[in-house]
Amino acid sequence: MADEISTLMTSCQGKSVLLRLRNNKTVQGNLVDFDIHMNLTLDKAEDISEEKHVSLGKVLLRGDNILAISLPTDKS
Repeated sequence: MADEISTLMTSCQGKSVLLRLRNNKTVQGNLVDFDIHMNLTLDKAEDISEEKHVSLGKVLLRGDNILAISLPTDKS
């Protein structure tokens, strides 16, 4: 199972992902990298929780703060 998740996440590097965090925030950004703990590095990240989107730039999100990850759909 872990290998499948790692393969899926690797295929999404450089693409936009949507994250739901434990503090009820929603963050969107380009996936740069990740590790076995699901710590994620995002580039061009934005907090899209409110009507006004807040630019965050490059961020590192600790894996245990992430509730859900929405990955891009493959349209091939």
